[in-house]
Amino acid sequence: MRITGALTATLGAAALAAAPLPAAAQTVHATLEGYQEVPALSTPGAGSFRARIDRRTAAIHWQLSYGDIPSAVLQAHIHFGQHGVNGGIGAFLCSNLGNGPAGTQACPQSGEIGGTITAADVVGPAAQGITPGEFDELIEAVRRGVAYVNVHSAERPGGEIRGQIR
Repeated sequence: MRITGALTATLGAAALAAAPLPAAAQTVHATLEGYQEVPALSTPGAGSFRARIDRRTAAIHWQLSYGDIPSAVLQAHIHFGQHGVNGGIGAFLCSNLGNGPAGTQACPQSGEIGGTITAADVVGPAAQGITPGEFDELIEAVRRGVAYVNVHSAERPGGEIRGQIR
């Protein structure tokens, strides 16, 4: 089944790579796996994240694909934290818990989702110095390598797969 997830990730990456990048854009990515969780986990789950940061329009256009999560997928976020450290939520990618900002899409059990993050979608983490709406602060965290994507599951609510954004 991992082949299916890898194929989906490859197709999603190809679609983003084929799109023309504005002059003020930067592309970032992450490979998600249990070994990057804190503490590390052995799980068949895997995924990928790709995004285009467009400072000119103050938006992050993103795609997330994942699969082989052994229990129900609960939510996925961008977190503010360096490698090996858990951090607070910066922005929701999806949620099945009804806890995201208005308009947060539901998480599929597997597959690919995408969207756009703007200042209105940045939720924090205020305790780490990023207050709601501080888009430039979230972008700075991503650019400095201190942001990661995490997919949470029912069996592992703290995170099933994770990948540092580069």
